[in-house]
Amino acid sequence: MRINSTGEVLTVYLQGEIDHHTARDMREGIDKAISFYMPSLLILDFAEISFMDSSGIGLVMGRYKNLKKNGAKLSLCNLKGNIYKIMKLAGIERLAEIEKGD
Repeated sequence: MRINSTGEVLTVYLQGEIDHHTARDMREGIDKAISFYMPSLLILDFAEISFMDSSGIGLVMGRYKNLKKNGAKLSLCNLKGNIYKIMKLAGIERLAEIEKGD
Protein backbone atom coordinates (compact mmCIF):
# COMPACT_ATOMS: atom_id res chain seq x y z
CA MET A 1 0.00 0.00 0.00
CA ARG A 2 1.32 3.43 -0.94
CA ILE A 3 0.05 6.69 0.53
CA ASN A 4 0.14 10.15 -1.01
CA SER A 5 -1.14 13.35 0.56
CA THR A 6 -1.65 16.59 -1.34
CA GLY A 7 -3.29 19.27 0.74
CA GLU A 8 -6.64 18.00 1.91
CA VAL A 9 -6.69 14.93 -0.35
CA LEU A 10 -5.26 11.64 0.87
CA THR A 11 -4.81 8.94 -1.77
CA VAL A 12 -4.14 5.34 -0.78
CA TYR A 13 -2.96 3.02 -3.53
CA LEU A 14 -4.00 -0.45 -2.44
CA GLN A 15 -2.01 -3.44 -3.69
CA GLY A 16 -2.39 -7.20 -3.83
CA GLU A 17 -5.36 -8.97 -2.26
CA ILE A 18 -7.91 -7.78 0.28
CA ASP A 19 -9.01 -10.71 2.40
CA HIS A 20 -9.23 -11.57 6.08
CA HIS A 21 -5.44 -12.03 6.17
CA THR A 22 -4.54 -8.61 4.77
CA ALA A 23 -7.48 -6.34 5.61
CA ARG A 24 -6.45 -5.66 9.22
CA ASP A 25 -3.03 -4.27 8.28
CA MET A 26 -4.60 -2.18 5.52
CA ARG A 27 -7.25 -0.78 7.90
CA GLU A 28 -4.61 0.13 10.49
CA GLY A 29 -2.35 1.80 7.92
CA ILE A 30 -5.18 3.82 6.40
CA ASP A 31 -6.52 4.85 9.81
CA LYS A 32 -3.06 6.06 10.90
CA ALA A 33 -2.77 8.12 7.72
CA ILE A 34 -6.27 9.59 8.25
CA SER A 35 -5.36 10.56 11.83
CA PHE A 36 -2.08 12.13 10.73
CA TYR A 37 -3.20 14.01 7.60
CA MET A 38 -6.84 14.75 8.54
CA PRO A 39 -8.00 14.83 4.89
CA SER A 40 -11.27 16.25 3.65
CA LEU A 41 -11.23 13.54 0.94
CA LEU A 42 -9.85 10.01 1.05
CA ILE A 43 -9.36 8.27 -2.29
CA LEU A 44 -8.87 4.52 -2.26
CA ASP A 45 -7.29 3.41 -5.54
CA PHE A 46 -8.05 -0.24 -6.36
CA ALA A 47 -6.01 -0.39 -9.62
CA GLU A 48 -3.52 -2.89 -8.19
CA ILE A 49 -6.01 -5.10 -6.31
CA SER A 50 -6.06 -8.59 -7.81
CA PHE A 51 -8.65 -10.13 -5.45
CA MET A 52 -11.15 -8.92 -2.87
CA ASP A 53 -13.62 -10.77 -0.66
CA SER A 54 -16.16 -9.33 1.80
CA SER A 55 -13.27 -7.99 3.89
CA GLY A 56 -12.92 -5.26 1.26
CA ILE A 57 -16.46 -4.09 1.89
CA GLY A 58 -15.71 -3.94 5.61
CA LEU A 59 -12.54 -2.00 4.92
CA VAL A 60 -14.45 0.59 2.90
CA MET A 61 -17.38 0.88 5.33
CA GLY A 62 -15.09 1.29 8.34
CA ARG A 63 -13.09 4.05 6.65
CA TYR A 64 -16.34 5.77 5.65
CA LYS A 65 -17.50 5.80 9.28
CA ASN A 66 -14.11 7.15 10.37
CA LEU A 67 -14.18 9.94 7.82
CA LYS A 68 -17.81 10.85 8.46
CA LYS A 69 -16.96 11.82 12.07
CA ASN A 70 -14.81 14.65 10.69
CA GLY A 71 -17.06 15.58 7.78
CA ALA A 72 -14.66 14.10 5.22
CA LYS A 73 -15.65 12.23 2.06
CA LEU A 74 -14.61 8.94 0.51
CA SER A 75 -14.01 8.06 -3.12
CA LEU A 76 -13.08 4.71 -4.67
CA CYS A 77 -11.41 4.57 -8.07
CA ASN A 78 -10.12 2.04 -10.58
CA LEU A 79 -12.53 -0.70 -9.51
CA LYS A 80 -12.14 -3.61 -11.92
CA GLY A 81 -14.76 -6.13 -13.05
CA ASN A 82 -15.98 -8.21 -10.14
CA ILE A 83 -14.71 -5.74 -7.53
CA TYR A 84 -16.85 -3.01 -9.10
CA LYS A 85 -19.85 -5.38 -9.16
CA ILE A 86 -19.34 -6.34 -5.51
CA MET A 87 -19.21 -2.69 -4.43
CA LYS A 88 -22.35 -1.86 -6.44
CA LEU A 89 -24.25 -4.85 -5.01
CA ALA A 90 -23.20 -3.86 -1.50
CA GLY A 91 -24.60 -0.35 -2.06
CA ILE A 92 -21.26 1.37 -1.50
CA GLU A 93 -22.19 4.10 -4.00
CA ARG A 94 -24.55 5.46 -1.31
CA LEU A 95 -21.52 6.05 0.93
CA ALA A 96 -18.81 6.93 -1.54
CA GLU A 97 -18.27 7.95 -5.13
CA ILE A 98 -17.15 4.89 -7.07
CA GLU A 99 -15.36 4.87 -10.41
CA LYS A 100 -14.99 1.84 -12.62
CA GLY A 101 -11.52 0.99 -13.89
CA ASP A 102 -10.33 -0.85 -16.98
